Amino acid sequence: MNNLVHWEIPATDLKRSADFYARLFGWRMEESGSNYIMFEVEGGIGGGIFRVEKMPEPCIDVYIKVADIPETLKRVEELGGRVEKPKTEIGGGFGYYAFFRDPCGCRIGIWSKE
Repeated sequence: MNNLVHWEIPATDLKRSADFYARLFGWRMEESGSNYIMFEVEGGIGGGIFRVEKMPEPCIDVYIKVADIPETLKRVEELGGRVEKPKTEIGGGFGYYAFFRDPCGCRIGIWSKE
């Protein structure tokens, strides 16, 4: 009870955003109407990508666990995104994080213990 069960990513271009995340993380996409695409995350919490006219600034940050932050950021750039904050140590043994912007400008965090 009271667990996170769904999360969403805004996008100005649904197809481009869905393709970016499918190729970057291997998520399975399924269209759900003209303004929404559902995605499944193997072993994790799925969500949706919804169409917006203008990208909003986030009220919360979402972090995706990855095996290798530098390699993931390299792929982000290869797939049309941009690095906003490179790999940064959290301190206290809590690992590392980074931020990137997807091709539509949505900010996403990534995290790794290493």
